[in-house]
Amino acid sequence: MARPHALWSYTIAGWSGFYVMLVELLSGRLIAPSFGNSIYVWGSVIFIFMFGLSIGYLLGGIYSQYKPSVVRLCGILACGAITTLPTVFFGTEILDFMFDAVTDPRFGSLATCVALFLVPTVFAGMVSPYAIRIIVKNKESSGHDAGYLYFISTLGSSAGTLLTAFYLVLLFEVNTILLVAIAISLMVASLGTLANLGKK
Repeated sequence: MARPHALWSYTIAGWSGFYVMLVELLSGRLIAPSFGNSIYVWGSVIFIFMFGLSIGYLLGGIYSQYKPSVVRLCGILACGAITTLPTVFFGTEILDFMFDAVTDPRFGSLATCVALFLVPTVFAGMVSPYAIRIIVKNKESSGHDAGYLYFISTLGSSAGTLLTAFYLVLLFEVNTILLVAIAISLMVASLGTLANLGKK
């Protein structure tokens, strides 16, 4: 049976995978009214999310070397949620500013993606390498543990992609979806913190 801290790590990694794909899909809908729905826009979205995740993987691996704990992992998840809030509350203003300031739609959409989504994506990228450090306790099981965690994380991403594209965007406004997802992230982070206070 998995240890409690491992279960929390898997849960957080799975939800984080779901969350980052939800935000990525919604980002295209947010940017489309100002910059369209062209390949430039989606190229900007995909580039920033991949770039942000790559930075997050690096930083998460580095951060995991210093007293890793589920509580700190919950903090990473919460930071990813909190840094998405400006997109909800100031997204329209930022889009209008970028539209007026940058005439080229390629660089306008790229600059908008940087401003709105880079930081939350970096935090999302930090989750998996940090969670692996919590789960892995010996070299013999490291490959199995890492593979299982990435399976859970990627499964969450797959579910987030399908559910968002097929259902959520048809039923709710973009900002409503984002606010509910942020609230779930903060709830998971809070419950994980309370359940693991004083534990490694």
